[in-house]
Amino acid sequence: MMKRWWALAGLLLCAALPAAHAATNALQVFPFPEAMRYTHHNDDYTVKVRTPGGVWQDLYEYNVKVDLDKPVKDASMVYFNFDGAVEVSVHKNNGTFSKVAIRPDARGIKYTVKGNTVLFTLQRPDNLSVEFDGDRHHNLHLFTHAIRKDMPRSAEPVTGMSTGKGVTPDFTQPVVYFGPGLYDGEFRVRSNTRVYIDGAAVLRSPLIFDGVENVQVVSDGLFMGVSQMQIRRSRHVTIDGPIFVNQPEGTMRCINSQDLEERSIRTIGAGQWSDGLGHFACERVTIADSFIRTSDDCVTLYNHRWDIWGNTRDITVRDSTLWADVAHPVMIGIHGNTPTKDHPEPEVLERIRFSNIDVLEHDEDDPEYEGVFGIMAGDDNLVRDVVFEDIRVERIEEGMLFNLHIAYTPKYNTSPGRGIENITFRNVSFTGEGSPGASVMYGYDASRKVRNVVLDNVTVAGKKITGPAPNILNLGPFVENVTYK
Repeated sequence: MMKRWWALAGLLLCAALPAAHAATNALQVFPFPEAMRYTHHNDDYTVKVRTPGGVWQDLYEYNVKVDLDKPVKDASMVYFNFDGAVEVSVHKNNGTFSKVAIRPDARGIKYTVKGNTVLFTLQRPDNLSVEFDGDRHHNLHLFTHAIRKDMPRSAEPVTGMSTGKGVTPDFTQPVVYFGPGLYDGEFRVRSNTRVYIDGAAVLRSPLIFDGVENVQVVSDGLFMGVSQMQIRRSRHVTIDGPIFVNQPEGTMRCINSQDLEERSIRTIGAGQWSDGLGHFACERVTIADSFIRTSDDCVTLYNHRWDIWGNTRDITVRDSTLWADVAHPVMIGIHGNTPTKDHPEPEVLERIRFSNIDVLEHDEDDPEYEGVFGIMAGDDNLVRDVVFEDIRVERIEEGMLFNLHIAYTPKYNTSPGRGIENITFRNVSFTGEGSPGASVMYGYDASRKVRNVVLDNVTVAGKKITGPAPNILNLGPFVENVTYK
């Protein structure tokens, strides 16, 4: 029965789509809700886009908050979808400039300058930062996606679909559609549901997932100023495409859940405790094609905390860009279960892989917690079988490339971690830009070690790490079997 309604929903949605999309050079821009015209705009830039040689289309430049370090700064963000190629025009409205950066640098995007306007062509969808004269706090975030073939294009309901146009859709239906408009309310998602969010929809409340399964969310739209979206005790959930800005806390927290896909998530946050994608005791999670800028950790993997218990296993993070204005791009293992009578088993985090990642920034003022890649095993956690591969780190304002240690801090822990083992860094490069300190590894005692670490083609400022060295790598006590290649 499940397969029948799922197939039927797909057929019904296809009826709402146009007959065909152009194979190449198609552009899709989204109007902003009129109620936001004067309240959410940033006038630092005028941004236009067109198919090559076509008519320029003006975009709405959203004001987004970045960097919790006081004062919080005002940056800009635009978004659109396209297939094929598009030309982008970014005009700087205030003052002149002498240099431009379009990051991540690895994209190698070429541009031309005419007066106060920068012009460049995108050959595929990407998520980028456009910066003038090194100003990373008042930059332009440019988010794009391929045109979705399965997104409804009509605000008219079809059988089996609940549609909203500024009015909360009916979540008792198997297919839920947020059409253009502003939305407030409680959006509690049910099992066996597809949720579609139009690119001209702005939600000011989070979706709620609690004890559900078989849910797919496909979004071209915007979540603005929402409290943290939570996925709790759920299975087989896909979140694809949402943009989050100006959230007061974190972006998304996943708790005791399995089989999660988090794709094309774009988030910019400057709130306190504003972790990006946080995970507690989750298994079989894939994060891909995302851009995460936060004033706390970008991606976190933890175990027990509060009323949460369990292990973390089989996590993949790939093809994404991380930018931590405050704290860490990656933080693993500090929260877990110190065994007690009621909960006697310690916990484990294992089989974790980060690949093809661009890190644009890391800034952490507390030396104990510094690290682009922080594995800090506390509360009897054992962290093992972790791979960081094909990673490019552009700048460390204050911090270090990696920090592997057994943590035991009164602020967070009730016991030290059990160990960190079988960790591989492969093809990891850091430009050396900023004010970095030396990376560190250290254990706690003879029974709680850091061991079996491989540094395979790890470079700082173009030089390969071949052993401990001043300002590059410090090895503390209770570290065993570090290999350099």
